[in-house]
Parts: sequence; structure tokens; C-alpha cells
Amino acid sequence: MTELRRRSHEEGHSRKFLVVIDDTPECQRAVYYASRRAEHTGGVLTMLYVINPAEFQHWIGVGTIMRAEAEHEARQVLGEYAEHLRETVGIEPESIIREGVRAEQVRALIEEDKDIAILVLGAGSGSEGPGPLVSEIGGRASADFPVPITIVPATLSDEDLEALS
Repeated sequence: MTELRRRSHEEGHSRKFLVVIDDTPECQRAVYYASRRAEHTGGVLTMLYVINPAEFQHWIGVGTIMRAEAEHEARQVLGEYAEHLRETVGIEPESIIREGVRAEQVRALIEEDKDIAILVLGAGSGSEGPGPLVSEIGGRASADFPVPITIVPATLSDEDLEALS
């Protein structure tokens, strides 16, 4: 952990668990684990939803409408996760929406928010591999990543994750 991260925790800031929100089943596993870790350690769950700007490369008017729809969907998805976490875990997560390349936005947020102490990713269980974000961040890029990365296997049950958190 960098000196800045240590100093921020000494000043009374909460340790944050960052999870990237998308529509994959492995995302749900990552949120479950990260929310339990936050609950058990007195930390904060930060949920990041990244909108892909490549989807808006149309005419200006169409791109603007598509961007607004994507932001609306992001707010809706984050709101559903937040509501579920308030009801089941009793925590109030942070929600952040960014636009750009997911891996770049994850790193940028971690660099900006010195309270983020751990990135939690869910690994896919399909034949196509663990998923693009796990492959990119957990692969070569992990050697100089600014925080530890926890990768949650999709096959772990709620009971397994509860025991580990």
C-alpha cells in the first residue's frame, strides 16, 4: 500500500472495496463478497459502472440519445444493487458512473480515491475464460497495480463467500 493510502486510513477514512458493475453473473458474486467484506470490516463498498463510449459513435443526435439511455441504465442498475444491499446487508454503497475503457477507468478511480484499498473482481466460469476485465487487470497489468486484487470464483456459494469474508 502506498504511503498516501496508509496515511488516509490513519486519518480515519474508511477502507473501500471497489467492484465493477456489469450484467454478468460473476459480477453478482463479486458484489456479494465485497459487500460482506465491507460489512465485516467496517469498510465501504464502492460500485463502479463504466459506460463504453464506442457505443456512441453515430451521428451527434443519435449519440447523445444513446449516451443518455446508457446513463439511465447505469443509474438503474446501480440503484437496484444499492437497494438490494441496503435490504440484505444493511450497508449504503457508493455508486460511480464513468465513461471510457473499463480497465482504464478502474485504474483512474483507484488513483484518484486513496481510500480504495482492494479491487474485487468476479471470474467467469465459462469456457471463454475468466472474463475480459479479470484477464486484463489480473494478468500482466497486475504487476504494477496500485491495490491488491481479489478475484472471486463464480463457483463459490453464498455460504462459502460468507465464510471467507
